Amino acid sequence: MQFIDQANIILKAGKGGNGIVSFRREKFVPAGGPSGGNGGRGGSVILMADNNLQTLLDFKFKREIIAADGCKGGPNKRSGASGEDTILKVPCGTEIRDIKTGIILGDLTKDKQSLTIAIGGRGGHGNAYYLSNQNRAPESFTEGKDGEIWEVRLELKLLAEVGIIGLPNAGKSTLISVVSSARPKIANYPFTTLIPNLGVVRKIDGNGCLFADIPGLISGAADGVGLGHDFLRHIQRTKILVHLIDAIAENPLHDFKVIEQELKKYGKGLLNKERIIVLNKMELVDDDYLKIISKKLEDLSKKKVLVISSSLKKGLSSLLSEVWKRI
Repeated sequence: MQFIDQANIILKAGKGGNGIVSFRREKFVPAGGPSGGNGGRGGSVILMADNNLQTLLDFKFKREIIAADGCKGGPNKRSGASGEDTILKVPCGTEIRDIKTGIILGDLTKDKQSLTIAIGGRGGHGNAYYLSNQNRAPESFTEGKDGEIWEVRLELKLLAEVGIIGLPNAGKSTLISVVSSARPKIANYPFTTLIPNLGVVRKIDGNGCLFADIPGLISGAADGVGLGHDFLRHIQRTKILVHLIDAIAENPLHDFKVIEQELKKYGKGLLNKERIIVLNKMELVDDDYLKIISKKLEDLSKKKVLVISSSLKKGLSSLLSEVWKRI
């Protein structure tokens, strides 16, 4: 499945049905009077969150959604049928923003949570509506009102509790693959991961916690360099960030600074999030070097540094225990 986390769409509510002019003419009913009914309301466009969806792919090729129009009124004061509402299902975590003003119209974070964006037009009045003592045979009616039109931007922000961040090849995909049932593509070259990967990690009590592997963070990501700017938004909802650092990198301290700087540049509270610093690939360096780098990272970050090996599954219990403690 292709991962799409942004989409611009046009939502058009239905037009209200017209009222009609009609007079009751029946045998043995003298002076039946006006009987034109009102038109029906136009259908609205409603967005609804669905736990079973994880992408906005449905909106990649269908950019305009139009709800049904209301029906016109009928004789004998019969009202026209209302247009059927159009319900669009989106993934949980979808934010809806008005493109013209930039105002956030809603944020659907829970399953079945809904938001009416474009409201259907009101139906017109038939001539029976205008009957009065002064006007016993009105021939007036009104047309239905047009429905609302909104051009909105949908942005999906994953609802993971734990986000795994780090430079390419730090081992993020390997980590999420060994602690959860996620099976991301893994290879020994930069930018193997092109989309965020989600995996449920089970706690001892059986409850699940959602982890997200956030790809593409490099120097300049907050300014749009590489893939990182496209996916930094997915970190905004996380409670904890696991900052993974490659122990065999040329300069692990510099790698740490790069990611911290990008979080600071992007803003939106990312730098204030709880972070766990983790040194990965411990099996590929000697113990003395590992101790030196760990100590330097602790001095630099002012945080405890955990040492693990994702591929050998070493140190993962300590890491998960720390995650559960922080959550």
